[in-house]
Amino acid sequence: MGFTLMGFLYLGLGIPYFFWRKHKHAGFIILYGLTFFFANFGPNTTTFIVPAELFPARLRSTCHGISGATGKIGAVVGAVGIQRAWGSSGEYNEGDPDSKLKPMRAALVVLGAVCFLGTVVTYAFTPETMRRSLEENEKERETESDGPAVAL
Repeated sequence: MGFTLMGFLYLGLGIPYFFWRKHKHAGFIILYGLTFFFANFGPNTTTFIVPAELFPARLRSTCHGISGATGKIGAVVGAVGIQRAWGSSGEYNEGDPDSKLKPMRAALVVLGAVCFLGTVVTYAFTPETMRRSLEENEKERETESDGPAVAL
């Protein structure tokens, strides 16, 4: 849900970006603030809460740390990569005052598309753990592999 709503919010910010900049509308700030709110339902849950439920007990803390770090690295690479790809090219057309705004608009639209991709990937590859205890998840993995969840 979080990824999907973030995708719609980013598209709602990016597609009419010139309108938001021209009118200095408070709606932009509200929509942008909502992206942070819904980030806690999507990416934050996927990289923080779900791994604590899915990894085997013996490796839970190590794998949880790796999962969290991977999420943070992905956020940094995404933020810096988009900035480098579109924001710092230095291309500014004196005759077109919107030429500096086009990279931001493109970045917001691409972020919306990435959020929709995140929805698909999360739905396809994350097992459901709702209403099950950690012990039930552990037993399910043991019966699927006919042995311990992870052999050391």
